[in-house]
Amino acid sequence: MGAQFYIVCALFAVPSFLIGGINGAIMLSKLIYKQDIRQLGSGNPGFTNFKRVYGLNAAAWVVMLFDILKALIPAFIARLVFGALFAMPQFGAAFAGLFCMLGHCFPVWYGFKGGKAFMTGFGTIWFVDWRMTLIAMALFLTILFTLKIMSVSSCIASAACPITLAILGAESGYVLIISVLSALLVIVRHKENFKKLLNGTESKFSLHSSRQSDT
Repeated sequence: MGAQFYIVCALFAVPSFLIGGINGAIMLSKLIYKQDIRQLGSGNPGFTNFKRVYGLNAAAWVVMLFDILKALIPAFIARLVFGALFAMPQFGAAFAGLFCMLGHCFPVWYGFKGGKAFMTGFGTIWFVDWRMTLIAMALFLTILFTLKIMSVSSCIASAACPITLAILGAESGYVLIISVLSALLVIVRHKENFKKLLNGTESKFSLHSSRQSDT
């Protein structure tokens, strides 16, 4: 890899990390409800805790859409740039997406205390391999509406991504490494949910209830 490659990586890593750190749940909780979502419910600044606290309203869907789009757009642009300059479109999307996810988990704007990055990761994988994304989404929804546990569904779907990508054929080993790191990030960020599962206190997912597990 030449110097140009590393320069372009740096040019995407920094803004992707900063953009990923912009949190829709925190902004909307303060703007609409004059509260801080981090001080309510589980304290997690993400879609599920926002839904738990305020219900499944338009604002909750905006939070979800925002978390997806803030990764989807950088991943799309990076795919185009890395594809044009280095013939590495998958790497570009995966690389920018990982830094968006890191930014979401450790936001510089909020004292490096953020969410769990599942929705942000979902926005990333569309431009890594859309086939992998459809498989992961089908697996996520099947498990979610069978077990009704958001954390389990999120982690299994995340873990399936690098496995599926390896089967479908990744552009390079670097893409697989980034995919594994992204999946591990989501899984590690759900460690508190695993403790709740072991204690039998993990909440069930519901489209109608305002109480569910956080992701």
